[in-house]
This record gives sequence, structure tokens and C-alpha cells, in this order.
Amino acid sequence: MSPSTYRATDFLRAGEAAGVEVVIGTPVPQALAGAAPAHNLTISFQDPGAAARQAVAFAASRPLHAVLGVDDDGVVPAAAIAAALGLRHNTVAAAAATRDKAEMRRRLRAAQVPAPAWIECLGPDDSRQAQKLLRPPWVVKPTTLSASRGVIRADTPEALDRGVKRAFQILARASRAWTPGTGGVLVEEYIPGAEVALEGLLTGGELQTLALFDKPDPLEGPYFPETIYVTPSRQPARVQDAVARCAADAARALGLQEGPVHAELRLNSSGVWVVEVAARTIGGLCSRALRFGTGMSLEELMLRHACGLPVAGPRREASAAGVYMLPVPEHGVLEGVDGADTARQVPGIEEITITVAPGQEVEPLPAGDRYLGFLFARGARPGDVEAALRRAHQLLRPRIRPLSP
Repeated sequence: MSPSTYRATDFLRAGEAAGVEVVIGTPVPQALAGAAPAHNLTISFQDPGAAARQAVAFAASRPLHAVLGVDDDGVVPAAAIAAALGLRHNTVAAAAATRDKAEMRRRLRAAQVPAPAWIECLGPDDSRQAQKLLRPPWVVKPTTLSASRGVIRADTPEALDRGVKRAFQILARASRAWTPGTGGVLVEEYIPGAEVALEGLLTGGELQTLALFDKPDPLEGPYFPETIYVTPSRQPARVQDAVARCAADAARALGLQEGPVHAELRLNSSGVWVVEVAARTIGGLCSRALRFGTGMSLEELMLRHACGLPVAGPRREASAAGVYMLPVPEHGVLEGVDGADTARQVPGIEEITITVAPGQEVEPLPAGDRYLGFLFARGARPGDVEAALRRAHQLLRPRIRPLSP
């Protein structure tokens, strides 16, 4: 997992619950709080081959029985390590395809899985071909970033030129440098419609749906900050079945075989369209909205599956649940978030976690790379959960000091 992950604590707790000793591999030694030094393994995230050699050397004295990529940066080295140790996992090529949006689109197109028409721009001034071949409006997105970072809608040719230039600027900031050949920017045709997120688990290439989230806030641009996720979905059963089939087709097209899948899809009168597929679980702290069986966390479920431990019918709990990802409203320095104690009193609210410490710089999308925190709610019906999340969010008041000129 990445040193900046939110999820180290949740996976360590899941290991204790499952009776599994967890070793955390990151590119920074002893970077994650809560993990004992003996349970940290320093591996390269930039060189999967080196990561595999480092893990094999570690396993010579402390055998490893399963490998799990927690976040986007970890899925490719996890695949390389699993291959070197002879453990079941996705191939490196399949994992890499989930990290490169251009390669993902190529594989989806080859398998005839519905996805937006697209063109890859290889430089900041390379939008003319997209204007010629794709219908507006367009969506611009860097090929290697996630969490809606750098994703911009453009309705006119002038806006598209500006959007492509800005996406390359954001890509350069994220990579600390950009040179031709080190990553590009996609221009896609905008797909209208409602958006859903599927959380699934692959075993031998067969995809099992663990949860389907509705995203009740419209994601229409100009930027695409995700806010509310609510499960179970209120879409008709036939639509949910179509979503599950499309996600399974997409996973198959990418060559994914084992482990978690998080898929984003859009629904309209033409059917189901794949937006993104990731070979990991849902990001941030959003997994805390999910419980299985008699209270098993998503992290424990994934560890048990990876280790081949029994998981009796991993059905999500019967109650509705949801999460509100708190977007950054403006660029500046976070001084604090007021109103949390009042928001916790809203019926249905279970947890409020602010993940940005006071004094840290924050920036909204499309350039920002984090949320302020997460609200969690449970209730009898999805509508109750959504209403509780909206009410609690209204009570929160972030205090952000503008940066000095």
C-alpha cells in the first residue's frame, strides 16, 4: 500500500480478526503508523521486478502466503510479487492495464465492452484530432491518475484546448515532472446518465458482486468530485443485473482473474457503459460503509479470500448504508472543521472522520488529490441514509485560510 493510504489501520485490524499476520509493503521504510517494524517491507513501486526480488528475499526467512494490492500504486508490484512467489493473483499486464486508461480503453474496445469513444493526446497541444473525430461534449482525463484528479469536461473546442493543457499541468504536478512518453491525457466523448459503483470479488475469473452503490448526486462537470455513495442500489433488478454483466465483461477484457474489483459505470437509454475499472477495493475510507455476514469488514473479507481461508456466503448486511466523501470547497490551508459534534447527532450517522490535519494545504478538484474526510450512515432504507448524509454534511463548516499571495 501507498505511504499516503488511509487504510493501514483497517487492514491491520482485519488481519487480527482473521488470524492473519499482515506484512505491509511500502516504498518508504516504517512509513505507516500502527505497523511494527518487523511487519514492514520496503519495496519499489516504480520497478515491479525489483519489488518481486525484494519480496522473495524477505520470504526466504518469513514465508508469504498471499499478496494483496490495496491501492492504485500497489496493484502492479503486488502482481509481480505474487507471480514471483507462485501465488494466485492477476498478471502484471492485467494489473498494469487498470493503471493506464489508454491501455484499458484499448482492451475494452477489442472485447467490444461498451465504453466511451476516445483519443489519446501525447502533448499539451494535441487536441485537434479529438475535435475532428469525437463528438462534443468531451471529457479530459490523465491516463495515470485516479479519484477524478485532472478530469475536466469541455463543451467547446476552446474549452477542450484549455482542458488538455490543464490536465497535462496536473499530471506534471502529480508526477513531479512530465516529458513526452511518460504519460498522456485521454479525450473521451461524454457519456450522460446516472453513475453507479460496483464492488466485486474475482475468483478464478468469476466476478461476484459484493455491493452496488448509487451515486445520487449528478456527475456532469465541469469537474467530477464524488460525494455520496449509497447501497443497496435503487436501480431496477434488470438494470443491476446488466451492470454486473458489464463489469464482469470488463474485468475479463482486462485479463483480471483474482481479487477485488472496483468498477465505475454509467447508465442511460443506450445501456451500461464502463467508465473505469480498478483491481483494488473502493478507495479512501469508503469501505467502512460495508459489512458482511455478522459484521466482517471488506478488508477482512479480502484478506481471507487472498489467503484461501473460508468465507461463508459473503453477503452484505441487510440494512442500507452510505458514505459522504467531503469535497474540498476552496484552495487554502485547513484550520479545522466545525459542526462535527452536531452532525454526529443526526439520526443514522455512525461516524465522522476528518482525514486532513489542521495546517495542511488543501485544493479542490480537478487539481486536488484528497477529500477533507468521510461521513458514514446506516438506516432501514437507502433514502433514509441519503437524507442523513445530506443533513450531516450541511452542518459541517470547514474553515480554510486562503494562501498568502
